[in-house]
Amino acid sequence: MNSPPARKIFPRLDESLLTHLPPFSKLDRREIRTILDQATSLRFDPGVAIFEEGVPADRFYMLLDGYVRVVRIAPTGEQVTALHVPAGQLIGIARALGRENYPATAVTASETLALSWPTRLWDGFVSDYDGFATETYKTVGHRVGEMNDRIVEMATQQVEQRVASAILRLISQTGRRVSDGIEIDFPITRQDLSELTATTLHTVSRLLSAWEKDGLVHSRRKRITVRDAHALVVLSQR
Repeated sequence: MNSPPARKIFPRLDESLLTHLPPFSKLDRREIRTILDQATSLRFDPGVAIFEEGVPADRFYMLLDGYVRVVRIAPTGEQVTALHVPAGQLIGIARALGRENYPATAVTASETLALSWPTRLWDGFVSDYDGFATETYKTVGHRVGEMNDRIVEMATQQVEQRVASAILRLISQTGRRVSDGIEIDFPITRQDLSELTATTLHTVSRLLSAWEKDGLVHSRRKRITVRDAHALVVLSQR
C-alpha cells in the first residue's frame, strides 16, 4: 500500500466549517484560520494507505469527509483492522502518543477528504492553543477506551455478542437513516467484521445470514443495514 502524492483541492477552506470539530471547537476563528493556513488539503481514493505502520510520522491529518480503517500487521503478517475513524477526527497523531513512527496503517474505506500538517508543527499547536491540546487528548482517550472495551469483549463475550456489539458501535459512530433501517455509512466487508471481532470470516458470514433471515440486518456487498437495533442490543448483552 503506497500513499499518493499530496493534491491540494481547497484554495481556502472557510474556518466556520470546522468550529464544531475537535480540536477546533475551543478555538476562536482567528486561531482556526492561523492553523488552516498551514494545512494542505488532500483527496484520497478508496483503499489507499494515507500512512503506513512503522514509517516516520512526518505528517498528521484531519478527516473532513469519508472513513478510515486503522490497520495493524500481526507478527504472522496478517492484516487486522483495529478500529474505524469517521470524518471530523484527527489521525496520524503519533506525536500525541510519544511516538516517532506511525503505530498503525490508515487505509481509506471510502473516498476521503483530509487536511494535513507537517508533524513539526504539532508541538507549537499544542503549546499555543490550549483548546487544541485538550480536545485532541480527549480524542486519544476515547480511542484508548474503545480499544479497552474491545479487549474486554474478546475476553468475556461469546462471538455472537462481539459481532453484535461491533455492528452497534459502527452504526453509533457512522450510521445513517435509510428506508429500511440504519446503514453503516461506509463500505465494510465481512472480513473487516471478522478482524474487528477476532473471529473467522465463516462465523461472521453465518451470523449475518442468520440475522438477515430473522430480519435483524440486511447485508449486501460491502454494506450492512441494521433493521432491528433493539434485537442486536439484546444479543450483545445476553
